[in-house]
Amino acid sequence: MYLRTLLIIVLLGALVLFAAVNWGAFTTRTTLSLIFTTVEAPLGVILLAVIGVLTLLFLIYLVYWQSSALLESRRNARELQMLREIAENAEASRFVQLRSLLETELRELADRSAESKDAILARLDEIDRNLRSTIEQSANTLAAYIGEVDDRVERAKSGKN
Repeated sequence: MYLRTLLIIVLLGALVLFAAVNWGAFTTRTTLSLIFTTVEAPLGVILLAVIGVLTLLFLIYLVYWQSSALLESRRNARELQMLREIAENAEASRFVQLRSLLETELRELADRSAESKDAILARLDEIDRNLRSTIEQSANTLAAYIGEVDDRVERAKSGKN
């Protein structure tokens, strides 16, 4: 953009220099037709004025265009910032929802784990009672067998004596 601006300034400077060098020819009066009437005026000065007005209109348009682009850019930046804040709020909301969901799931898992633990402990207590009962019955049966064998041995000893 700097090169383009420099080129425009050089061309305008060359035009001003050309007009200054040829000022006598620019100010020479000629007869000009305005379709309905004729006027005597310097054609060069009129053309320079037209070029000046067009240049001024172009500069006004350029300033308008750049200011509208700048305003649009600022509006877009504000809108982008607003959308960024909305997205951050939505993301924070999703994190809060995820956290509450995880906490709920962990509580349910802990409850199920406690229930499973209680069920396992109850089953182990039942198995322990059954095992003790079976061991006690086996011990009683074994004691009865030993007592019976002992009686037979005693009878066999007393029968031989």
